[in-house]
Amino acid sequence: MEGTIIHFRGSRSVKSRNQMLIEAKGVDSKEKASKLVGKTVTWNTPGKKGNAIKGKISAVHGRNGVVRAIFEKGMPGQSLGTKVKIE
Repeated sequence: MEGTIIHFRGSRSVKSRNQMLIEAKGVDSKEKASKLVGKTVTWNTPGKKGNAIKGKISAVHGRNGVVRAIFEKGMPGQSLGTKVKIE
């Protein structure tokens, strides 16, 4: 399954670097999003090395099918708006 990184999780003043909000393709309700909790998320870095940063979906965020993912390490700002693989 494919998803898009929407934003960092956090308030107006404090952002969590390793927690991201992800919108999964075809998921538009809280019930559908709750089935994704516990799955693995992978983001491939752009560049020659092509490293991958892995994370895990931890919870549903809101009512419209957005989920929260916690990654191993902090995500760069260039990851916003890019695609992730949900397995």
